[in-house]
Amino acid sequence: MEYLSTRNDKISEKFEHIFIKGLSDDGGLFLPKQIKKLSDKEFLNLRNLSYVDLATEIISRFTGDFCTNEKLHQIVKKSYSTFNEHNVVKVKKVEDLHVLELFHGPTLAFKDVAMQLIGNFYEYYLSKNTKKINIIVATSGDTGAAAIDAVKGKKNINIFVLHPNNRISPVQRMLMTTNPSKNVFNIAVEGNFDDCQKLVKEMFSDIEFSKSINMSGVNSINWARIVAQTVYYFFCYFKLDAQEKISFSVPTGNFGDVYAGYLAKKMGLPIDKLLVATNENDILHRAISKGDYKANKVQETISPSMDIQVASNFERLLFDIYNEDSNKVVEIMNNIKSNKFNLDQSSLKKIQNDFISESLNEKEILDTIKSIYKNSGIIIDPHTAIGAGAVKKHNGKNYVVLATAHPSKFPDAIFKAIGKKEELPSHLKSILNQKEQYVVFKNNIQSLKSYIKKNSV
Repeated sequence: MEYLSTRNDKISEKFEHIFIKGLSDDGGLFLPKQIKKLSDKEFLNLRNLSYVDLATEIISRFTGDFCTNEKLHQIVKKSYSTFNEHNVVKVKKVEDLHVLELFHGPTLAFKDVAMQLIGNFYEYYLSKNTKKINIIVATSGDTGAAAIDAVKGKKNINIFVLHPNNRISPVQRMLMTTNPSKNVFNIAVEGNFDDCQKLVKEMFSDIEFSKSINMSGVNSINWARIVAQTVYYFFCYFKLDAQEKISFSVPTGNFGDVYAGYLAKKMGLPIDKLLVATNENDILHRAISKGDYKANKVQETISPSMDIQVASNFERLLFDIYNEDSNKVVEIMNNIKSNKFNLDQSSLKKIQNDFISESLNEKEILDTIKSIYKNSGIIIDPHTAIGAGAVKKHNGKNYVVLATAHPSKFPDAIFKAIGKKEELPSHLKSILNQKEQYVVFKNNIQSLKSYIKKNSV
């Protein structure tokens, strides 16, 4: 399996390289040179597999000679041994919707599904290479905690997590900042998530700096994240014993989770539509519904993981719909950088073959949480509520909603909706009384580089 960059289709890299790098030196995102569609026989053979076996089969199609299939199976099995659900995820019927619960990992968010795997990929890589790695990651709430849990205490790895100061929920923050591991560094940036993401990208683009610390990234721009998340689309389809196409409603900010569904569809999974569900930070909804891909000011909402205006993974889709022309993508990304890009009607039509979108405001989110609790007794988090509310708003049929986080991570939003708070699981309650450790930085690239270089492994 060889990989190119969305901004340079002439390069050819192996999985090991693109996994460790995360982002290409040219600023582009890595993609396989070819995505093979499953044959009817291959698809049938996947239907009755356990989650671990299914993950091994699907992920092995993208890892090349990174490791043997036997070793990959061991890594996958180890990664998912930390989950409370035997088969990692759970499909539940809620009212007239199927809900795919993805929050049964150690930090109660869908990010654990990919991040636990990535943490063990790093460990395997470093066991056979005499190298050290410094991971730098931006988080809008859940990625940071999942990444920290995945690499805490591992040898020859330090992790630096940038989160927007005072713009994530207290529980999301404490899941990161109470971790006592010596290789964990939490950084609160005065700004929003887009500012954090921009800082990380600038560090990647500074070749001298990134090489000097052997920098790696685990945001959803890392292709390994996308591949790992593709698995649960397949597992859900098989679990429902679906005989026809189904659609998925995906709460998304950075377009990574929904792009994983798109990858599953390209591999042959019978998906009808992927519903991109957003909050008031609705750049993806505007782009998909009418071609308007221009960033507005980020709004603070009760669904902070989606308080994003620049969706990095959208670049992968642009590469696809513009006929894999990396020069065109470079031109588009320059226009996006200066906020001057609109999708032409031909390209918009291509996107709408696979994607539709909806946006919910704060009242609609709270009303959805309240309605589902009243009718079913089930409490959902505000991001999942956006997925469910988007289906109802769209009058969608035969939809699966991705439940991306446990409601206890957003107690204030839940209380506002139904007048009660969902308790954290007992094994995590202790974080509420533990000492937090993090530093606050202004949105300044040079001071951040100095701090990271000083504390790199």
